[in-house]
Amino acid sequence: MVAGSAGGVAFGAIMALIGFLPTVAALVRSDSPVVGTVVHMTIAAILGAGFGVLASRQTIDGGDLLFWGLIYGVAWWFAGPLTLLPALSGDPVRWTVADARELFPSLVGHLVYGAVTAAVFAVAAKRFPGRSSRGVDIRTAAFATLAGIVSGLLLSAVLRPMQGGGYTLVIAGSFLGAGYGLLFGARREGTGPALIRGTVYGLLWWLVAGLTLPSLLAGDGLDWTAQAARAAVPALPGYLLVGAGTAAAFRLFDGVTRAVLSDDVRDGYADRLIAGGAVSVLHGIVAGLTGGVVFTGVMVAVGFLPTVAALADSGSVIVGLVVHLLISLTIGVTYALFFRGRSFDAAAGIGWGVSYGLLWWVLGNLLLLPLLLGEMPHWSAETVAEAFPSLVGHLSYGAVLGLTYQRLEQRVSPPPRSRAASARTLARDNQIRTAAPALWSLAVFVAALVPVLVS
Repeated sequence: MVAGSAGGVAFGAIMALIGFLPTVAALVRSDSPVVGTVVHMTIAAILGAGFGVLASRQTIDGGDLLFWGLIYGVAWWFAGPLTLLPALSGDPVRWTVADARELFPSLVGHLVYGAVTAAVFAVAAKRFPGRSSRGVDIRTAAFATLAGIVSGLLLSAVLRPMQGGGYTLVIAGSFLGAGYGLLFGARREGTGPALIRGTVYGLLWWLVAGLTLPSLLAGDGLDWTAQAARAAVPALPGYLLVGAGTAAAFRLFDGVTRAVLSDDVRDGYADRLIAGGAVSVLHGIVAGLTGGVVFTGVMVAVGFLPTVAALADSGSVIVGLVVHLLISLTIGVTYALFFRGRSFDAAAGIGWGVSYGLLWWVLGNLLLLPLLLGEMPHWSAETVAEAFPSLVGHLSYGAVLGLTYQRLEQRVSPPPRSRAASARTLARDNQIRTAAPALWSLAVFVAALVPVLVS
């Protein structure tokens, strides 16, 4: 309840600024902001207690709890302003894109509530016996900051014509990297989960640096309206990519230093839990092709295969199909390399796959495709809206890729009663208690947010 109250204070200040407190007061047949504040703080404390119950079952880690807090805020934004609040007021539920756009400031407020609640809970949890925290040394923080700078520098070098020669992403990358080191630097995880973590972390920085800071620096106060969010859409792909790039570069720097040349699943029996490298690559090829076949349906529906064929200097649909399947195969191989041994059940396979599909929509469709066609990427609300069918295709591809790979990997799992199988079960239970499910949910949230931002 203390954590919820702290989050409620932060959210309450936001609600006062956006004039939402009278709406909350309507729950008790009033329009007074004071009454709205009392009702809001009561609800915030109750929800904070609920978060505490849920978080107590998770690994007590500030970084993990941040993502759980964010998805908790998203869930209550949907359950509260979009569903319960209108229902209790005798109005229809607000589940349309137009309603979501109107309530976008409330969404950001719920995200702030979730983040603050998680942070306070994480700090308070460290004071209880048996709760340990992993420290971050100077080397780790330095590597993470360097990773953010390198990621921002590389992307800025590619996008300089679009940015007018600016290096905003380098500056943002340095802060993003420093924060990544503090929050996640002590965590040992594979490259694939780190990429997804970085991508979702990039969304958080877009909300802070891409959406909030510009209006504050301009002296306009908090501007979280749908119009401001739409104007900030061009910065969104960059922050997602810098986040993913920071995670990848940090893994590289830290891995070389530790002389760790392969991933594990946090267990001494990890290498016995999964098939060998060559078999995993074969599984990735099959899973990638299977996902590519599903993705083909979307491409045919929107007439996108000729554009893909242009990568091979052709306009033929057949050539486009061949190129598309080759790309699908290649991405499937990278999935096998990055997520080997990370999908312990179908839910995990779909979760990692959909998240990876989101990353490849940003990296592939929004960045690499125009570059390979000899064009400069142009990110705007209009171009992102035009790429929405591709997003649906990438998410479908990722879901099929992840599920197929998980099923193939499961076929060569150790016998049920073996020691390695027991270790695999333990690793699965440990994964559920980390931020993995929250990351999968937030990846889906990012995808669902796109039509709200660009409409």
